[in-house]
This record gives sequence, structure tokens and C-alpha cells, in this order.
Amino acid sequence: MLNRVLHNATVATCITGSEPYGLIHNGAVAVKEGLIVWCGAVDSMPDELTALPMHDCEGGLLTPSFIDCHTHIVHGGHRAGEFEQRLHGATYAEISAAGGGIVSTMSATRAASVESLVATALPRVESLLAEGVSVIEIKSGYGLDIDTELNMLRAARKIQSLRPVTVKTSFLGAHALPTDYNGSKDSYIDEICIPALEKAHQENLVDAVDGFCESIAFTPDQLERVFIKAHALGLPVKLHAEQLSLSGGATLAAGYNALSADHLEYLDEDGVRAMAKSGTVAVLLPGAFYTLRETQHPPVEMMRKHAVAIAIATDCNPGSSPLTSLLLTMNMACTLFRLTPEEALTGITRNAARALGLPDRGTISPGMIADISLWNVSHPSELCYRIGFNPLSQRFHSGAEL
Repeated sequence: MLNRVLHNATVATCITGSEPYGLIHNGAVAVKEGLIVWCGAVDSMPDELTALPMHDCEGGLLTPSFIDCHTHIVHGGHRAGEFEQRLHGATYAEISAAGGGIVSTMSATRAASVESLVATALPRVESLLAEGVSVIEIKSGYGLDIDTELNMLRAARKIQSLRPVTVKTSFLGAHALPTDYNGSKDSYIDEICIPALEKAHQENLVDAVDGFCESIAFTPDQLERVFIKAHALGLPVKLHAEQLSLSGGATLAAGYNALSADHLEYLDEDGVRAMAKSGTVAVLLPGAFYTLRETQHPPVEMMRKHAVAIAIATDCNPGSSPLTSLLLTMNMACTLFRLTPEEALTGITRNAARALGLPDRGTISPGMIADISLWNVSHPSELCYRIGFNPLSQRFHSGAEL
């Protein structure tokens, strides 16, 4: 961890202000002991900082490093066969009803050791890191039994010790109903989901609690029982909501001051108002929308109207979004959902940090952890504009040069 000044750069602070993107032209950022201590125009740099080592950014763009705030990146197996089925006309719901979908990943995940889960996840993690990602949220939810749910979370924690990345974990025991509980969702919640959550919390494996509120998953009443337990344990909540139908999940999440409600294609204005009141972040997942060839768009204009913060994420998972590129996610969010490039960048920095409850990340400003990326571009809009092109020049994680 080195003290230094990054200078000769355009700085996108991602702080709302008079300049789009919070841009500072001919800017500099000073880092000490892993924290940002100053940023601004070079000609206004305090004298005491000029003695620090200087790192010439050669006119590049500095942004906060990216945050992928919704992933299922730890799992066993793959579901390429379902991709083919969808191309032949099968829907996500039909595949799930026939024993595919989430449950089909369950067997492969249950059969994998913690070491195997880590080994298969690392290439996906490395793909994200290569695009300037510094924080990844990782969910459980493919074990659907106590032991495997814990193993998924143990694997997620292990990844942080093996790579220069911050991992935030989400317990997603209420993701799907395993085959041995067919027709008994309430029993599954009581006998597997809640006990698994309690054990995971005892091992300090959980940062937040998630669920899937949908006709093919769990009802708001069932998920509320999980949320009540989460609050009793002092854990924040979030929710997969309104992806395939309007189920009331977003309103439930907002009622528990959820960090985020995610997907949201079928969200109505009552749900938007509830999220605005609670400060719940809307996490949009264009990778799943694209892969499933959906046509119902999330109500972005309504979210803007009610000032709901919008984040975006890869939703990296083996079935509906096998996506490991936040750069491509930004392009998809602009092209498919009509986000502006500024909204897309804010959605993987400042608002993504909010969606994970991380007040010390997501902007370039004094006091923030020095997770900073240097890009070989002249303007932030280029990060959304190009497809299949990675202009990352350098990444700094907690001030360390990588």
C-alpha cells in the first residue's frame, strides 16, 4: 500500500454536481494509507501533497473501481443445454417446472467441495477483475440444503483471501424449492432456510439476506418470515422481485428497508413509491433480460420520476445470465433499458455501493477507500459505447497498485 498522487487525468468522481459524471478536468487524486485524502484540479492541489510520489495517468480517465452488486458466481456445473431449449421456444418458467432452472444446478453444487466451488468460480471472478471491478456480491442459493448453502458462503469468503477483491455475501436460501420438498414451501422455509441462515450467521458468513419472490419461487408471506429472522439477527435484506410477474415483492422489501430490490421488470408505481420512501435501490439486470429474451422493460422513467436510485449488475449465474462483464452490462443497460451512460456508470459505482450498504465505496472523494481504476479513454461515455472492448489500464485496490 503506497501513498501517491494520481495526476494528469480526467477524474469522474461519480458525485452529483454541476459537471456530468462529477468530472474534474486536468485532475488529480491523492491517496494515503489506502484512503482517498484529496481530489480536485491539479492547480489547486494543497502544497503538502506535492511531496508525495507522483503517478502520471497520461491523460487517462480515473473512475471509482466497479462494483458488481448482484452475482451468483459460485455454483457447480453449467446450463448450456437450457440455453438451447430456450432457443427452441421453451420459457424460463417451463424449464423450471420441468425440473430445470435453479434446481438443475442444485445437484452439481451439492456434489462440489468448497475447494471445487472456489476453483470453478475464480475464472469468472478474474474476468470481472480484469474490467476494473473491486467489489463483488456473491449469493448462496444453489445448495438448498443446510450444508451446501454454508459451503457456498464459505467458498465466497475464501475468494476474497485469494484475489484482490472485496466480497460481500448474501444468503439466498429462499431461492427455489428443492425436489425433496416439492409442494411444501412452508416446510422448506422452516426446516432448511431459516436454520441454514442461523448457522451461517453463527459462522460470520452472511452480510445480507436475499430471496426470490415469484410464482415459481416463494410468496411475500413466506419471504417475510425469512426477513423477520434476518432482522432479528441484525442483517440487512434485499430481494429478487417483479422479474416475471407483479408479486408485491418490491413493496415487501421496501417495508423492511431493504438495501435493494432486483430485476423489477413488472414493478408498478406503488412499488416504485415504496422503494423511494425506504431508499431501497433498484438493481437492474439486463443480462437476464437479454438471455431470456424478455420484452417487459423495467419502468426506468417511473424510477427517475420518483428519484429511486438505479444500480446495474451482471447477475452472473449459470442459467439466465452467464455474464462476466460489467462493461457489457453497461452497454446493455443503455441499449436495452435506455439508461444514460452517466446513469450506467453511477449504477456500477455509487448506487451499487448503496445496494451493498457500503458507504465508503463508489465515489472518488476524501475518506473513501482508494478503489480506483484508470482507463485508456478520454470520456466516461466510452465505457458504455464500445462492445467487447476493455480499455482498463490500471487498477488500484485499497490503494495498492495491481
